[in-house]
Amino acid sequence: MSYKDIYNSWIKDSYFDECTRNELLSIKSDEREIEERFCRNLEFGTAGLRGIIGAGTNRMNVYTVRRATQGFANYILGKKGAKDKGVVIAYDSRRMSPEFALETALVFNGNGIKTYLFEDLRPVPMLSFAVRRLKAAGGVVITASHNPPEYNGYKVYGEDGAQVAFPVDLAIISEVNGIEDFQSIKISNRLDAKAAGLFNIIDKEVDDEYIKEVTAQLVDAETVKNTQKDLKIVYTPLHGSGNMPVQRVLKAAGFENVHTVAEQEAPDPDFTTVKSPNPEDPKAFELGIKLANELGADIVIGTDPDADRVGAAIREKDGKYSFLTGNMTGLLIAEYTLAGLKKADRLNPKSTVISSVVSTKSVQKMTGAYGVQYIEVLTGFKYIGEKIKEFEETGSNEFIFGFEESYGCLKGTYARDKDAVSASMLLCELAAYYKSRNMTLIDGLEEIYKKYGYAKEHVVSITLAGLDGLAKIEEIMKTLRKTEKLIIGGKETVEFRDYSAGTRKNMVNDKIEKMNLPKADVLYYILSDSTWICVRPSGTEPKIKVYFGVTGTDSNDADKKLDKARTAMMKFIEGI
Repeated sequence: MSYKDIYNSWIKDSYFDECTRNELLSIKSDEREIEERFCRNLEFGTAGLRGIIGAGTNRMNVYTVRRATQGFANYILGKKGAKDKGVVIAYDSRRMSPEFALETALVFNGNGIKTYLFEDLRPVPMLSFAVRRLKAAGGVVITASHNPPEYNGYKVYGEDGAQVAFPVDLAIISEVNGIEDFQSIKISNRLDAKAAGLFNIIDKEVDDEYIKEVTAQLVDAETVKNTQKDLKIVYTPLHGSGNMPVQRVLKAAGFENVHTVAEQEAPDPDFTTVKSPNPEDPKAFELGIKLANELGADIVIGTDPDADRVGAAIREKDGKYSFLTGNMTGLLIAEYTLAGLKKADRLNPKSTVISSVVSTKSVQKMTGAYGVQYIEVLTGFKYIGEKIKEFEETGSNEFIFGFEESYGCLKGTYARDKDAVSASMLLCELAAYYKSRNMTLIDGLEEIYKKYGYAKEHVVSITLAGLDGLAKIEEIMKTLRKTEKLIIGGKETVEFRDYSAGTRKNMVNDKIEKMNLPKADVLYYILSDSTWICVRPSGTEPKIKVYFGVTGTDSNDADKKLDKARTAMMKFIEGI
């Protein structure tokens, strides 16, 4: 059927509710809007669903959520014993999140699959922990992370508590894509499902155990004890799910001087105090910095709506606040963790740190200095989770710490996704540690740069929404893929990687090698001065992202190299 035929069927079919029909009737004269909503099914990608809330096959609504859940249910039913293990479901503060979570549970229940639903909003890492703690067959989180308010999403987790990876992701996608008739979806009602023992609310014991596991990730509890009254902390959950667990963890860890940004404490699906609830954006911290200035706080921390990513601002000695990037946070926690483990004589040849291909390269020098292993994976924390599972099954390595440049990290194996709750605690411990040395985290970064080199990174996100945007993203990637030997800022490409082809090409001798990594739409250039540039479409937003990394003799030299590479590369892309 054409998109217009599908649109008309949604209006006429009594299966779809009155609100849905009225919404669709309101756009009957907007042909472009109808096409946008019905040109395709909302894509169930390797991370699940994410899209604008609204009526239509290419939107987030109860019907597309039911379809995704039926596909996941079909996969679970095909696995021996998985049905009785059940599925854990969590949700954040976004529009329709509670409704989508309930619909998800009732579709699983309609298929005879037990569900465990959190009674209120909970962050991604708590879902990951709960899947493991309850020995469930998988999990679902209703969230769109830091996207604008009009978005929501559906993230799928495996029985190990990590986002599903190959080949499980493709198997679930196949099941979802095979569902063409919404009326074939099985759904129960809550009372019947509860009476049958299929619908269950998670008790507070899981919360308590999670808090205990996170608190155990402190590197040196004595550091906190020595500064717990003096260290001033400002925290903002940015209207999301982090408030309860972050407050509890900081208290359990011993921090006494914690102040929450009152205007951003309550869940708010409209995120009314910020343009975007994104801890990568300094503007999201305006109210936090205001409170911090009033208090003279040492550190301001903020978590995104699903509390898997954390941002921070540090008070320097002149009283101004400087923001940490995700790479800075990763380096600080990695260095502090490795130093603490070395002091305790707990490092060994199997000890391993993991980061993504677009994260700072300083971590490789760091792990080399400590004599531990380093592994690089594709962008997406599920690949770090996949490695943790591999280590657990084979005993080949011991996971110490993993991070991505996009403000996400994990210390320990109690969960298998990035955890802004534990990261918030560790950043506060780091602030306490440096305060005890009459230093700030910015001073600590300078120490790290002096040891491992002045590495600086930057990412440019180009938003290209709608069908036209999708076509433009494809055109940019296609053109770049053909242009292997870029000359950027006068520096030639010496190595070109195409992760979709799984190849690495030495541009000096034209030698091509295979890479032992999953296929992904990612292009990677290394220039003659070791500058690296990576280009990839976002898997969760209508964006194409361009990453840059340089190493300089000092901070100014690194800044100049970064600016030169960024200017030249973006000019080339704009010309496509």
